[in-house]
Amino acid sequence: MLKVAGSCMILTGCLGMGLWYKGQFTGRIKALRLLQTILELLCSEIRYGRGTLPECCGRVAARIAQPCGDAFRQIAERMKENGGESFEEIFREYMKEPLREMPLADEDREEFLRFVPGSGFMDGQMQIRMIEVSREQLEERAKKLERENAEKCRMAVGLGAMSGLMLILILC
Repeated sequence: MLKVAGSCMILTGCLGMGLWYKGQFTGRIKALRLLQTILELLCSEIRYGRGTLPECCGRVAARIAQPCGDAFRQIAERMKENGGESFEEIFREYMKEPLREMPLADEDREEFLRFVPGSGFMDGQMQIRMIEVSREQLEERAKKLERENAEKCRMAVGLGAMSGLMLILILC
């Protein structure tokens, strides 16, 4: 009876690891889609709202999910204080934590932040173009990951189950 209970626990644990890896694969795609949405909102606020990036951050904050919403709200408030810091410094400072919490690769984070350098010195059209370039790159990455994801997810779950069965055979 103990062997059966132990075998069930081993199989459940290994299968759980496979499902965890599957969640990591899908979590990255969801995070990339969130970053794309943020960039689209910023772009539309600049294009149609005719606001500056700090003003747009304040408007976008109300429309995006946490923890990015709080970061955008803080960016807008800090830029209103006008302490002499550049938009780039403030944006990177407040977005560092939310981006670290997301299951992203380092190149995904850097691609998202690509539009920030020099954005305070650009006109609206250049800001829009830089944001669109970052959004397009993130979209390409997400599509590539979605193509690979189906295979990786099946493999992760399958290998988890198979490794559990292998351990049960070895131990019993």
